[in-house]
Amino acid sequence: MSWIAEQSYYKVERILADGEMRTIKEPRFIRLYEKQLQTKRRTFPLNEVHDLSYRPMGEEGGILYVHTGHGLYAYTVSDDPAVFMETFKKHKATQI
Repeated sequence: MSWIAEQSYYKVERILADGEMRTIKEPRFIRLYEKQLQTKRRTFPLNEVHDLSYRPMGEEGGILYVHTGHGLYAYTVSDDPAVFMETFKKHKATQI
């Protein structure tokens, strides 16, 4: 199954090792497929995703929000997800 659009995001993990705090950024992707959005850990059927929104934070990047009937899910992004969000909205409109 091939994806329609893709947006990179990352998970931040802070580890205390040898008395030193380290921050690890793990790159991941959220992908739009014909009938779902998929992240590394979750799959959202499109009929359960109400909207996507974005809030810039600092100089670059921000938070991409996935609004579902089961709650709000936040993903930290480095790049503006405007193209991904627009593709999602156009695709979702064809599913109705």
